[in-house]
Amino acid sequence: MSAAAAHLGGAFVGTAASFLLMHAPVFLAAGLLGVNWILRIGSLILLVGLLLFCGDLLARDFIGSRLFPLSAPIGGTLLIAGWLAIAASALVRVRS
Repeated sequence: MSAAAAHLGGAFVGTAASFLLMHAPVFLAAGLLGVNWILRIGSLILLVGLLLFCGDLLARDFIGSRLFPLSAPIGGTLLIAGWLAIAASALVRVRS
């Protein structure tokens, strides 16, 4: 995605690439640590939000229209909710 941003340009491709790159370590850590259901649900919410938000940005550049109305705001809201759920998962005690 970063290569596409560098070579193809577009106003939103670079932003989408940055968001995808910034969130990649979270999915790696959640996959390795997936110790409680709140972390798993938070990661799923984060993934859906990331797909909606970045998908809308990429659709604007590559096909010239939105993914669907309000997809970027819904995706952004889900990103926030996912991060809050992941933070809440740190407060849950894991049973041994």
